[in-house]
Amino acid sequence: MMQDVHQQANQKDADLDFRRWLSPLFLGSYAENDDLLEKIVVELLRDHMYWRRNVHPEDPPLISMLDQHSDEYLNFVADMKRELHGLSARLKNTAPFFNPRYIGHMASDLLLPGLIAQLVTTLYNPNHVTDEAAPATLRLELDVGLQLAGMFGYNTDERHQPCAWGHVTSGGTLANDESLWYFRAVRYWPLAAAAVLRETGLEPGPLRHCPLDLLAASDWQLFNLGIDRVIGLRRELLTLLRQRLSQDDARVLAARIESQRVEALGMAGFQQAHPGFNTPCVMVPDSAHYSWAKALKLLGFGSANLVSVAVTEHMRMDAAALDQALADAAAQQRPVLAVIGVLGTTEFGAIDPIDKLVTARRRWRERGLDFAIHIDAAWGGYLASMFRQPDGAMLSREQMLQDFRHFPSPQVYQAFAALRHADSITVDPHKLGFVPFGCGAYLARNRGMTDFISQRAAYVFDVEDDHTEVEYQRRFHNLGQYILEGSKPGAAAAAAWVTHKVLPLDHDHFGRLCAQTVRNGEYFFDHLQELRSALHGMARVIIPFEPDTNLVCLAINPEGNRSLGAMNRFGRALYEQMRVGTSVDMHTRAWFGSRTLVHRSALADAVATRLMQELGLDPASFSLEPRPGSDQADSIFLLRHTLMNPWLAVSTGGSNHLDRYCAYLAELVRQQLQRQ
Repeated sequence: MMQDVHQQANQKDADLDFRRWLSPLFLGSYAENDDLLEKIVVELLRDHMYWRRNVHPEDPPLISMLDQHSDEYLNFVADMKRELHGLSARLKNTAPFFNPRYIGHMASDLLLPGLIAQLVTTLYNPNHVTDEAAPATLRLELDVGLQLAGMFGYNTDERHQPCAWGHVTSGGTLANDESLWYFRAVRYWPLAAAAVLRETGLEPGPLRHCPLDLLAASDWQLFNLGIDRVIGLRRELLTLLRQRLSQDDARVLAARIESQRVEALGMAGFQQAHPGFNTPCVMVPDSAHYSWAKALKLLGFGSANLVSVAVTEHMRMDAAALDQALADAAAQQRPVLAVIGVLGTTEFGAIDPIDKLVTARRRWRERGLDFAIHIDAAWGGYLASMFRQPDGAMLSREQMLQDFRHFPSPQVYQAFAALRHADSITVDPHKLGFVPFGCGAYLARNRGMTDFISQRAAYVFDVEDDHTEVEYQRRFHNLGQYILEGSKPGAAAAAAWVTHKVLPLDHDHFGRLCAQTVRNGEYFFDHLQELRSALHGMARVIIPFEPDTNLVCLAINPEGNRSLGAMNRFGRALYEQMRVGTSVDMHTRAWFGSRTLVHRSALADAVATRLMQELGLDPASFSLEPRPGSDQADSIFLLRHTLMNPWLAVSTGGSNHLDRYCAYLAELVRQQLQRQ
């Protein structure tokens, strides 16, 4: 008994310490930190005004006092205020992401450092297309890339190779697009270079970065050289040309290679020049985001070349299914541009077995099939901060288990440990980074990939050595030449940079915030039995897939119902009481949620059967092709909970918001049953 009292006292002390650490981080659901926000913003706003007045104080003001009292001036101000107040009124029906009662989409309250940084930087309006339009903040964007790269275990020390780099995007979709854009540029390059060398009859001889005879190798072999080899090959080959040929001849030959690249010929033209080479495919798990199909359409590969790989009952990519897909590709000599792993699916927060992707590449590379690995960590990327010590080392699983009841499982730990082997990663600071929209990021393990992307007509011969640290710094001063975007706001990058400076991306700082979101998921998972007990005899409540992180989905079926179609209608009726939309008065909602579907086509037969049994449903009602007029369905409707607000499981008044939500959901189910 005394031991229990002692443990409870320690827990109360820990809760109090966390509350005090958390309190200054956000504006707060009740705007408790309004004075703090107002004071800092006004201080920096005044500082901006002083800066304007002191750029050239000798210049006379352009707006006179008389102008400010004219009818035209006063009328415009009146119109502006009217419309701004109208906008403010409209915004009051926005989803209250900041409130712990919001557990819907991937949004929460904003960290004050990033919020203030974005507001203030917007006054200066930097454009990160080039440092000429953003001399003060473009460097911050590149620093954000290095901050995030370090969090994932990439090398960021330019004295060692390969060295990482990264930059801010408008969101995860664009970062995913950019990953394939880079992979295509790198992996297609050897085919163009070899074709030009054969055409000119130039024999390069043995090359350190190419184990093949470059002129005799097939397109299949050249495409499967791998990212690091191709980067080294390009540098080695162009240096060799510079040594053997005159500067003019070297320029002509380099230009000829550029003209034969896929970027110049287009997909159709390149295919015509290489008729025996098949269009590459991209492999993704069944749970992957829809942005990948868009990316293949955008880059000209076509969505038909998106290969979906089955997932396990935990909604993670099935390593055995991936191996079979790779075997099929090898047998057909179908090139694999990339395999995509997901670090936190948008529906279930599932973590793909990244370590098994890395192992599969190593094994297939020995058989002549190589592929790039990209990790879509738009949602779960910041969770990596929990695994990282301040000195950059990775915590052991045993150390991490001291902070949680379940997390991380051995599979999840191994996945995070393997991130450093991926070629590139997408992560969204505007999700679990708690900074304003839109702020995504693209990170590359080897910054040498940027050698293949420049949008200017300059070649390696224009500088003595184009892969020195000095040259890379100079290169990224014109960032727009190396990314998909052109003009882009510096305010988003400033928000992420300041946030990472105040809360470094390690276990002791930002990881502490992420850890609380995972504990939210664990608390909800552990207390689900209380919800089940409250609804005993009325409805069955299950978590279809054990969560890996902080997203938890529920399926609820009225007791005695055997039809999946009827269950889905019941779930949608519950969701109608929690959804937000243009036709819904936000103030009528006690809680705010979201929903998702799990399709029959994404599930193995055994998993589908298990779910039907746990829900008490007729397995025949879950069908790939529902019969018209029947109560069958091809998907299961789920209530989806994003538990990223750090206040959710913090006790206030003897209970917490998750306790209150479970009580609300139980009452909502009872009311809906009475309506039927």
